[in-house]
Amino acid sequence: MGRNIPNVLSIAGVDPSGGAGLLADLKTFSALGAYGCGVVAALTAQNTRAVDGVHVPPNAFLQQQIDTLFADVEIDSVKLGMLADPLTVRTVADRLAHFAAPRVVCDPVMVAKSGDHLLSPEAVSMLREALLPQAFMLTPNLPEAGVLLGGRSPETVREMYRAAERLRDLLPLGSERWVLLKGGHLPGNELTDLLFDGDRMVEMASQRIDTRNTHGTGCTLSSAVTALLPRHAGGFRPVEAAVRQAREYLLAAIAAAGQLAVGRGHGPVHHFHAWWRL
Repeated sequence: MGRNIPNVLSIAGVDPSGGAGLLADLKTFSALGAYGCGVVAALTAQNTRAVDGVHVPPNAFLQQQIDTLFADVEIDSVKLGMLADPLTVRTVADRLAHFAAPRVVCDPVMVAKSGDHLLSPEAVSMLREALLPQAFMLTPNLPEAGVLLGGRSPETVREMYRAAERLRDLLPLGSERWVLLKGGHLPGNELTDLLFDGDRMVEMASQRIDTRNTHGTGCTLSSAVTALLPRHAGGFRPVEAAVRQAREYLLAAIAAAGQLAVGRGHGPVHHFHAWWRL
C-alpha cells in the first residue's frame, strides 16, 4: 500500500436503520481513517426490532458492481457481510479470486440480532466450499460457529478453544489465515474473544457493558479489523494489533451508544463516539 489512507471495501447487505450491514461498515471505516467503498449484495427491510424482508439484486449487477470498482480502485482489504444465497456467495468468491483481493475478512452473517435468519442453508454450504478458501480471516460469533461446524454453539470458553481450532481447519493450510471467534453470546460479565492462526491462540477478555444497544456489534468489529489491517501491516504482530485496536474501538462505541436514540429495539452502537461532541 503506497498511500497513507487505505481503500477498504465492504460487500454486504443494507440495513436501512444504519446500525448493521453496509452502512455500519462504512461508518466504521470512516471513523478509523480508511476510505470506504461498498458493494450492495442484498437489500433488507429492517429496523432495530426485526427483519421484515430481504431482496437480492440481480446476480449480473452484483458482478458488475465488483468488476467496475476493482477496475478503477486499488483495494487494500475487503470485508464480507450478508451474502444471502448460494449464487451471491459463488459470484463474490469468483470475482475476489479473479482480482486476487487482499486481506479478505469473512463475517458469516447468518442470524440478525432480532433472531431472523439471513443466510440459507445452501448458501452456508457454498460459503464453506467457495469463499472460505479465499478468506484471510473468519470472524463468526458462537451461533455462526455452530452452523459452520454443523453442531451446537460453544457454551464455554473451553469449548470455544476447540471450536476455533476446528474453524481454522476450514481455511487453507500452509498459509497465514486467522479465526476470530467472538464470544459475546456466553453468559457472565466477562467477554472473551479468541484469535487463532493455527499455531498461536490469543485470548482477549473485557468486561461486558450493560446496554440494550448492541445492534450491529458483529458487523462493526469485523469492519474495524478490516479497516485496521492495512494500517498495521509491517508492524509487530500486525493482525493481533489490528484486532486489539478494533475491540477497543467497538467497546467504546458500545459504551457511548446511550447518547443515541435510534429505534425501540436493539439500538446501534455509536460509531462516531470519538468525533461527535454533544
